[in-house]
Amino acid sequence: MRVLLTAFAQDAHLNGIVPLAWALRTAGHEVRVASQPAAVESITRAGLTAVPVGGDHRMDDVIRTVGHGMLAHHLERDYLENRPERLSLDFLRASDAMLTATFYSQINNESMIDELVDHARFWKPDLVLWEPFTFAGAVAAKASGAAHARLLSFPDLFSNAHLALRRRQSGLPRELRDDPLEEWLAYTLDRHGAAFDPDVVTGQWSVDQMPPGVRMELGLPSVPMRYVPYNGPNPAVVPDWLREPPARRRVCLTLGLTIRDTEFPNAIDVNEVFASIADLDVEVVATLSEKELAQVSRVPDNTRVVDHVALLALMPSCAAIVHHGGAGTWATAAVHGVPQVALGWMWDAIYRAQRVEELGAGLHLHSEGLSVEVLRDKLVRVLEEPSFGEGARRLRRAMLAAPSPNEVVPRIEKLTARHQPVAIGR
Repeated sequence: MRVLLTAFAQDAHLNGIVPLAWALRTAGHEVRVASQPAAVESITRAGLTAVPVGGDHRMDDVIRTVGHGMLAHHLERDYLENRPERLSLDFLRASDAMLTATFYSQINNESMIDELVDHARFWKPDLVLWEPFTFAGAVAAKASGAAHARLLSFPDLFSNAHLALRRRQSGLPRELRDDPLEEWLAYTLDRHGAAFDPDVVTGQWSVDQMPPGVRMELGLPSVPMRYVPYNGPNPAVVPDWLREPPARRRVCLTLGLTIRDTEFPNAIDVNEVFASIADLDVEVVATLSEKELAQVSRVPDNTRVVDHVALLALMPSCAAIVHHGGAGTWATAAVHGVPQVALGWMWDAIYRAQRVEELGAGLHLHSEGLSVEVLRDKLVRVLEEPSFGEGARRLRRAMLAAPSPNEVVPRIEKLTARHQPVAIGR
């Protein structure tokens, strides 16, 4: 097959597609990865073939301009729970409008979509696999006649909300329905001579890397796949200090890489985090940039600060992790069986943190409720109470029970043939 994978230019979202891209490549398929020019280096560092399309998105500018306003709309709502009955129709409509105008249409800018469609029509992929926010992939598949599917690296919360909106409005006359995402996609497809279909939002099927208990069951066709950690374009090097067992229990502290590159409003105060762990009998490994470190008044004696360390190399030596709630960090800790204190502050970070607590594999602390005493108490509990280690090991076993990317490839081949039987084996 020819397989075209696509994600908008953000490493945290590109990283989730790399293991499957390589599984398809080593199975003998032709694989290309399309994104905006800013992502080309990340793609090629992963050893994959990059197709730069369109101009770079300007999401950072949008966040600087309207970031607080666009996020505040969700902060007081139970948006991330799988309980859409708690969300009013007005909220769902406003959320759909906000996300479409300030996020979806920005990261899928018209130049990216147009050039991706052109490339798909030229290269004629059998399958387009797209990161769930990169609707450009679905548009390109429809315009070129390819099968298409989403590759989920996080719980399917946004489709859950959009499906809830569609259900709420299904009984209303058409003139009273309001669905900005569908309207934008219908307009975009029409520009390329294709008609809107609901699977442009959901994919013809999805490859889901979330384990049971975290995966959202929305009644959509899906293929479970094991999450395989990938370090991204940053060097995955095992430093000298990581080649021997730690003298004390090791705790990883990371606030992620994505917020280093944007002005996303982040509620985590590093000084409060350091104060909470300063007197604990542990070895802390904290990943902080120079900018973040400059805001720290004092680094505790029990703390090693590094700009970067590959989590896939660090996690096996850790007794716990305190983190910002990011998808890659959460999943890497989970697949290594490390108990977590997740400082989620909105969207899917909260959902993952809540699920890890309900599964007994860690504790959730909303960033707005962060204090020295509360964080210290939660970290001590995760370290001292055996139930959290047991829960983390259960979650690890559940994740390892899912098929690997290599084992999923034959299923993908069959689904592609079912949805696009003519072009297979060209």
